[in-house]
Amino acid sequence: MRIDILTVLPELLDSPLNHSIVKRAKEKGLAEIVVHNLRRWSSDMRHHSVDDYAFGFSSGMVMQIEPVFRAIEELKSERTYDEIIFTSPDGEHLTQPLANRLSLCGNILILCGHYKGVDHRVREHLITREISVGDYVLTGGELPAAIITDAIVRLLPGAIGDEQSALSDSFQDHILAPPIYTRPATFNGWSVPQILLSGDERRIMEWEHEQAIERTKILRPELLKSL
Repeated sequence: MRIDILTVLPELLDSPLNHSIVKRAKEKGLAEIVVHNLRRWSSDMRHHSVDDYAFGFSSGMVMQIEPVFRAIEELKSERTYDEIIFTSPDGEHLTQPLANRLSLCGNILILCGHYKGVDHRVREHLITREISVGDYVLTGGELPAAIITDAIVRLLPGAIGDEQSALSDSFQDHILAPPIYTRPATFNGWSVPQILLSGDERRIMEWEHEQAIERTKILRPELLKSL
């Protein structure tokens, strides 16, 4: 899989894309992640600006369509993208099922929003999908792009040493994960449930499923409506 990311602040993506599972996936050749500075496609040779004032009475600066168009067209001339994603607070919410679907793609392009937003013609004519990581506004789309990338890459076969671990994550079956414990079995008078120490795989799996359902009922009951 290849993920290209267009941003006005590429340095914000240095750390999240070069550590942990994402780093290992890149080293294994499972994922190629290329961050592009959008200013490279600016027509302003002196300041390399990619924003301008909004028409009308809106306040704040707006990402211009010209550099975005040139960047996307150049990248599309090199490969075919399954999705061209814009990170936006009013896009569809990033969910585990969506991450699962995106992990099956070959090439993905992510445009990071910034300033007040992007010229709406970009969203109308160049973008195939808009994704939000929550109902709040961030300074830019770099952190959402990193979140989307992490959610996708960790699902690639071989990215995680124990692939069953990813399959048991919260939201994979529209329910939350059950409680998990590790050594020591007793600490400060607090003990691990005895069922987990029994070695009985069938009973443990049944207990975990029951706990997952119960936690979902309490914390995220709306998820159960989709079952």
